[in-house]
Amino acid sequence: MRIDGQRRSEQFEDKGTGSSGRSAGGLSLLSAVRFLGVKGTLIAGAVVGGVYLFAPSSIKTLITQTLGGGTSTQPPAGGPSACSISKQNEQACDFSRVVLASTEDAWAGKFAEGALPASNVAEYQKPTLVVFANQVSTGGCGEASSNAGPFYCPADRKLYIDPSFYEVMAGRLKAPGDFAQAYVIAHEVGHHVQNLIGSSQRQVAGESRNQTSVRIELQADCLAGVWGHAARSTLSINEEDLGEALGAAHAIGDDALGHADESKFTHGSSAQRIRWFRRGFTDGDARQCDTFAEPDYARL
Repeated sequence: MRIDGQRRSEQFEDKGTGSSGRSAGGLSLLSAVRFLGVKGTLIAGAVVGGVYLFAPSSIKTLITQTLGGGTSTQPPAGGPSACSISKQNEQACDFSRVVLASTEDAWAGKFAEGALPASNVAEYQKPTLVVFANQVSTGGCGEASSNAGPFYCPADRKLYIDPSFYEVMAGRLKAPGDFAQAYVIAHEVGHHVQNLIGSSQRQVAGESRNQTSVRIELQADCLAGVWGHAARSTLSINEEDLGEALGAAHAIGDDALGHADESKFTHGSSAQRIRWFRRGFTDGDARQCDTFAEPDYARL
């Protein structure tokens, strides 16, 4: 995967190094997750990071409702930005801007064509990528610490990530590689696409919240694959890159994370996540990502 000479997105905010302590405005995001009864959903509790990223969509909604709005913060005058903390962070920020710009190009085209898995919207509305360190105040999803991992806030239509999460992926999650990192951003952009076209409000009659969550998450994986297909030429994505993304998808499957009861799955098995990402990547057709069109949940 190559990023040299590629456009960098202007939809980018650096919120700097926020306080790592609890917000005076109410529950922290992590506290709200614990309050709502969500246990660690990453590998054997090795890390707490990614709870919001990998939590059921129904729990994400509850978190948003519980926390309410937050006040935007900026780096203190003369203080470090999140991107300038380290060379690794600087590179991660630059890389993230390239990936975000690539998703903008891909989805602008898909929206213009009307090639979407749900109701068509005439024009793609770009999300903003917010980077931060330690803690951040969102514009509608409350306070979040770095422990929350990357997440999308539908209330302000922004993606949030601590650039150091890429190091967590490579180390603790055993999902190294630049395309694995790009997959994370593309997946969250997928949730933004769902928010725009109304997929996040869809459900199949008679199914549980967990089953609806699985359909939503698998669709976001497929949409991430659609972006990957569109970016293959411009970003020189090859089979090795694809393997990195599939490795990341496998690592965060519910079964890979140690869940044996399929009724409690919220994101789908490793096999499902790989299959749906590969479907989007192979065909490049977002209309093939309609997980709600399959009436038999067992066939997803």
